[in-house]
Amino acid sequence: MDIASFLFAPVMGKPAWMWLLFLGIVLTILVLDLGVLHRKQREIGVRESMLLSLGYMGLAGLFGLYVLWQMGGNAAAEFYTGYLIEWSLSLDNVFVISLIFTYFHVPRIYQHRVLFWGIIGVIVMRGTMIFLGAALVHEFDWVMYLFGAFLLFTGVKLLMTVDSEPDIASNPVLKITRRLFRVTDRVDGNHFFIHAPHPVTGKMVRYATPLFMALVLVEFVDLVFAVDSVPAIFAITKDPFIVYTSNIFAVLGLRSLYFALAAMIHRFHYLKYALALVLIFIGGKIFYTQIWGKMDPAISLGITFAILVSGVVYSFLRTRREGAV
Repeated sequence: MDIASFLFAPVMGKPAWMWLLFLGIVLTILVLDLGVLHRKQREIGVRESMLLSLGYMGLAGLFGLYVLWQMGGNAAAEFYTGYLIEWSLSLDNVFVISLIFTYFHVPRIYQHRVLFWGIIGVIVMRGTMIFLGAALVHEFDWVMYLFGAFLLFTGVKLLMTVDSEPDIASNPVLKITRRLFRVTDRVDGNHFFIHAPHPVTGKMVRYATPLFMALVLVEFVDLVFAVDSVPAIFAITKDPFIVYTSNIFAVLGLRSLYFALAAMIHRFHYLKYALALVLIFIGGKIFYTQIWGKMDPAISLGITFAILVSGVVYSFLRTRREGAV
């Protein structure tokens, strides 16, 4: 197979060059992030965090225009809707990641390293889940009913458990990791592993640091949240290219915004109600689509945006009022 045949060979409904172009963009972003912007270890402030996130949002906006040019208006609306849904659902992820860093006492200066390598895991895990999901949806149309029922259940459950917090100490993944690795409570720079004397034999052995333990849990949390977000985006579009690209752009933007959001995450407490309503709306939309036909992407985007904006406004007003009391 020559290069031209390879580049135009179909991969999940799109020519290979479109996938390679997107992966090239992501790789370039990650190289610039780690090799240029954060080559020296330092704390990331709120202002820098917001500027980075705005940059990522701008790139996502431009990519949406590229989708408009290549695939048309409906595809672009689906991309922006998928991006908005993934971005909003991942806000709760920020809260959990903040709890993980607090639990392991990871200094702020080293948190970016954990988040960066967490993104590498997201790129692989989301890709695997999306491609498997696309194959299932393509072969078995009834899978969409399962997605819809799962999203309705998750949305209702979230409404009932808004005030609950995860018990990190009892997390089974954490317990398994502690059995597989020797673990130290000492943070040693930005290292995931260190060599230190064994307390009994005195021989130098390898220990996993709190940074590695935090990374393991961050990856696990990403997997758990992907179980919600991936079916939610399949409710918007069954095109794996749009599902994957909107997912990854949203995760990149939100991770860069982490340091700004972590400082005021308490102001978003009531946004969880809006996120629950979004899940319920999307779950209901799946049943509507399967029974009566596809909803106009512009209407879906408008309803999703209205729910989230209402949640943000209400959350800020309510938390400001509570803080003034």
